[in-house]
Amino acid sequence: MKTYLQIAFFLVIAVSLVYCAPKENQKTKFPQKIKSVYFQKRVDIKEAKNSGTDFYIEFEAPLSKEIQLVKIYFQSQEANFEPITKNIFVAYLASKPTNPDLILHKDSQKEYGNQAPIIMKPKFDLKPIEALLEYKRNGKSYFFKLNNAKEKPMIAPPSVIKPKK
Repeated sequence: MKTYLQIAFFLVIAVSLVYCAPKENQKTKFPQKIKSVYFQKRVDIKEAKNSGTDFYIEFEAPLSKEIQLVKIYFQSQEANFEPITKNIFVAYLASKPTNPDLILHKDSQKEYGNQAPIIMKPKFDLKPIEALLEYKRNGKSYFFKLNNAKEKPMIAPPSVIKPKK
């Protein structure tokens, strides 16, 4: 009888811990109507650090004062939002740095100095066209999943665009 009591006690503790675990505040509906969500790749031949992706969110009406856009999580990256107008916001995602050259040699002693790759696991498991929007409403943080972000044509620097003859 004592063992049954102990098993029941541990079972109650385990169930209560599962229900007390913190849950993400992920909403299924954004508090304001979103007109469009899209992204554009940006390429700068001269400076690779200026290349990346621009992620845009356009609202049908100006964003409410009680809502603040915090971050966007998109394609294993994250960035803060900047307002363009009262209705349009953009997040600039920098391109990932390229891997440095590795010294490959049949003698492993000559490969000394190669750094091991740093593999970072993304915070959220998202598909390539999905994004997770973090926003605050009345000081409380929420997450909203944006599905099917559209890709618009790439933004080329002025030096690459050739005039028509």
